Amino acid sequence: MAAHNDLGKEGELKAVEYLIDKGYSILDVNWRGRFGELDIVALFNSRLVIVEVKTRTSLEYGEPELFVDRRKIRKIVKATNEYICFKNRREEVRFDIVGVYKNLNLWELNHIEDAFYYF
Repeated sequence: MAAHNDLGKEGELKAVEYLIDKGYSILDVNWRGRFGELDIVALFNSRLVIVEVKTRTSLEYGEPELFVDRRKIRKIVKATNEYICFKNRREEVRFDIVGVYKNLNLWELNHIEDAFYYF
């Protein structure tokens, strides 16, 4: 596996650990459907929370969470609709982003709740 893929998986693991510590129940990690992948699907306060994780080792081009663009949001929303139908979920949905920055062996996480809306 390429080094950037390993970094992404490490970042997702750190995000999962962070969310569990905050009281989230993790339902799925890297769920794949026809329209794309959902990094983390969780339950929190009776809401279905879809979490996009972006991991970087440099801030030269900006914070990791800034790399979730309109195209990526459309893919996440399509995959979420598929997930809801496939899993027969009925909860209200919230979209979060967790930006993960790894500087040597230090990890910094920035959790943005309600990062975008799908309307």
